[in-house]
Amino acid sequence: MKIIVVRDGSAFLFSEFGQLPVKSGDVILLGANVLAGSEPEGHITVTTIYIDTDYVLDQVRWQYAAFLEDRLDAQGFVERIYTEPAQILRLGEDRAGMLMPWLDEMVALSLKRDFARDYLRMQALWFQIAYVIAPFIKVSPVRVSPSQRAHIRPTLPRDRRFAPLRVEARQAAALLREHPARVWTLEKLAAEVHLSPSRLSSVFVEAYGKTPLTFLTMVRAEHLAMLLRETDLTVGAAMQRVGWRSRSHGTRLFREYVGVTPGYYRTMGAQPV
Repeated sequence: MKIIVVRDGSAFLFSEFGQLPVKSGDVILLGANVLAGSEPEGHITVTTIYIDTDYVLDQVRWQYAAFLEDRLDAQGFVERIYTEPAQILRLGEDRAGMLMPWLDEMVALSLKRDFARDYLRMQALWFQIAYVIAPFIKVSPVRVSPSQRAHIRPTLPRDRRFAPLRVEARQAAALLREHPARVWTLEKLAAEVHLSPSRLSSVFVEAYGKTPLTFLTMVRAEHLAMLLRETDLTVGAAMQRVGWRSRSHGTRLFREYVGVTPGYYRTMGAQPV
């Protein structure tokens, strides 16, 4: 996802959900895979923060640790609460001005590229920025349905057109979700959607923010968690069902994604409320 802080000037923002003016003091929040562009009115200066969706889920998990059992609960929680894929947060110039020193320092640290050394400081800067903008983020218990979205069309400026999400990327994601237990390689998946492996990897990362095989790990972890919650299969049998033939390998990947081992995850669901 992206957080775009308008520092100076103004523009019209065009996204798949409409057309809106933005000016100095506004913050634009775009969800993952939301197409957007802008038409400046004279000039515009912005600073953009790119945030990995997995990082956001981890932060939500810890923020609501008293209510969410695990990272997978966090994903469902985010999907129910943060339903607007594109928002403009009207902070005003005074409040947005608080962000400028933090943004400048974050940009400077990013250019240094010494991320291991500066990790904690960049994390602190992000938390300060998030603390200021979070109260302005709209939350809703109601989701806009796909059919409703299909009838919302923006007015595009001049001849600008947004490139659609590659159909091959969607097909590959669907194959991984529908058949997680298959022995997938990048070459096999690429052959299914009629692309070269390198081209598939490129368009898939652009669409989903992760490689196809990393996406597969996420899907398998989600399926395994469901089997551990809803069936009496042993951990080993459940791993076989989702495509992890090696229990040690599957345990390591599941723990990386969910935060606990499969065995412990099952005991969490068995604990009395």
